[in-house]
Amino acid sequence: MATKENNMYSRFVENNMIDKKYYDKYQVKRGLRNQDGTGVMAGVTNICNVHGYVVSEGEKIPDNGELTFRGYSIKDLVGNVEKEDRFGYEEIVYLLLMGKLPDREQLTEFDRIIDDNRPLPRDFFGDMILKAPSLNIMNKLARSVLSLYSYDDCPDIITPEHEIDTAISIISKLPVIMVLAYYVKQACYCDKSMIMHPLIPGQSTAETILSTLRKDRQFTDKEAKVLDVMLMLHAEHGGGNNSTFTCRVLSSSGTDPYSAYSAAIGSLKGPKHGGANHKVVGMHKYIKETVKDWEDDGQVMDCLLKIINKEGFDESGLIYGMGHAVYTLSDPRAEILKENAWKLAKGTEYEAELRLLNKIEELSPLAFEKVKGDAKTICANVDMYSGFVYKMLGIPEDLFTPLFAVARMAGWSAHRFEEIVSGRRIIRPAYKAITRKREYVSIDERNK
Repeated sequence: MATKENNMYSRFVENNMIDKKYYDKYQVKRGLRNQDGTGVMAGVTNICNVHGYVVSEGEKIPDNGELTFRGYSIKDLVGNVEKEDRFGYEEIVYLLLMGKLPDREQLTEFDRIIDDNRPLPRDFFGDMILKAPSLNIMNKLARSVLSLYSYDDCPDIITPEHEIDTAISIISKLPVIMVLAYYVKQACYCDKSMIMHPLIPGQSTAETILSTLRKDRQFTDKEAKVLDVMLMLHAEHGGGNNSTFTCRVLSSSGTDPYSAYSAAIGSLKGPKHGGANHKVVGMHKYIKETVKDWEDDGQVMDCLLKIINKEGFDESGLIYGMGHAVYTLSDPRAEILKENAWKLAKGTEYEAELRLLNKIEELSPLAFEKVKGDAKTICANVDMYSGFVYKMLGIPEDLFTPLFAVARMAGWSAHRFEEIVSGRRIIRPAYKAITRKREYVSIDERNK
């Protein structure tokens, strides 16, 4: 470790600071973003389209949000599953991995394959989860996925058979790893009981999560199907989001699937990506404590203005849960999730809180306009309602982002497959070096 004497820490910022003028001078697309916020075109994909605006004559024009998986609208996929009163996440996984919707026989067989792959390898729990508990479940998920490499007889072989089998195995096991990692944390860090329920064959992914997480194993069909919808909404979101791009970057190097998926989990953990839901939860708590009358638009607006003016919450000036890199007028995931939130909240103690969230969504654009002086096109994103729905389902905050990872494994897998087959070049963008040439100084002359 560094000490004050050897001065290893003091120049950290100075040594790593790049003057903004260089980004402008060399026309660097920081964050792989164009000046108008649109993403730099880095690839093509058959898997997913995230649409939130149109570009006409060089101008970015806001548009209603659309999300499609393999050409199918997420609203159609979710809507038809709800109409038929069945679980849909496994169907989404099949669609993303295989490129088409399954017929009834194919889906039944796929459900059986997932069921068969749920159990963890012998001694895996004791060796990989129990012996090294983690304060953050995301780190435990990443470590566990990477550890599964050691239980594979041919982990580095890249063939269609191995890639598909490995993806399905991880998709099946990740919910089990997540719940076990949570209870190990509860026992080791929170002085609470560690619960280990046996798996119940034939349960959907959503049912498995609720069944293994709840102490009494009890849940309603409505609760399981709302969680299933959330898994469907989080299953995939295009090749440009940070974790999926991370998976594609690692896959382009030719590395094994366990390394690629583990890295994607590490990316998703970040507070600017999947971990953003914790910021939303914290902001909602602040607003609930600050606003005395949740039904009063004026009080809610005053609180939002305080946040935007960097006088409230974390003083960042951001309204978390509002705005998105692509969506402008609407986020279809947030729209679907809000509908499902009402299904659970109607007639319960949560109804007042949900109305407050609706007010935050409604008033935030007006608050930004008051502060910034111009109208800003901004919509609620999926995080505005996801944490609230999880809370109604009795899911602890520790699992909000891990549940995101459990669902997104399907999308990461599909993008890895596509990168292996069609990418075929290692992803290597350029960085402009701005260091000046320096003459070497002998070690005895450096302090003179």
